[in-house]
Amino acid sequence: MPFKPGPDLKAAPFQRKGGMLGPKTLDLKTEGKPPPPKGPSGFRIEDRIGIQAPPEVIWGIVHDIGRWSEWNPTYPRGEGEIRIGNVLTFDLQLPGQPKQEIKAKVLEWVPNEQLHWQLSFMGGLIRTMRYIEITPLSETGCVVDNGEIFGGLMGPSLGRRMRGPVRRGFQAMNEALKDRAEAEWAKRQG
Repeated sequence: MPFKPGPDLKAAPFQRKGGMLGPKTLDLKTEGKPPPPKGPSGFRIEDRIGIQAPPEVIWGIVHDIGRWSEWNPTYPRGEGEIRIGNVLTFDLQLPGQPKQEIKAKVLEWVPNEQLHWQLSFMGGLIRTMRYIEITPLSETGCVVDNGEIFGGLMGPSLGRRMRGPVRRGFQAMNEALKDRAEAEWAKRQG
């Protein structure tokens, strides 16, 4: 089953502004050449939230996987070091669903901007690309995109079936991240 194209995400492998291929603009030097590859496609579930804190405060919280248990209701346990190719281990707790352990491979990360990881189930029949992206709107305000793209032969149907619990999990995680980042920023301000 082919994937449907989704909106572009921030950076490689997602190719939104600032990615390895840069912003999407017409470049006369590339005219006549094939277009750059598009980002992943599949069934997307995402939640966005505004946070009144600088990107480095938000990133400090996201980057410290070992302390996610202190604030994150969706991933009440996290282990591992954020490095490309490393495996992170999480307990995933979606609303109304049993807790399960997952192992995710880090695809890409950029300090103060993004974390992308991938999961694969059932021999690759279900593949997901999970992302947390921080976009600054001002020196002390950001939007955080928290989402997942369900791909593979059976991924989109799983994504549609799990849409409600996954979205509620992302919303709960975003609200908890907002509370923690804004409290941390207020504490730093004195």
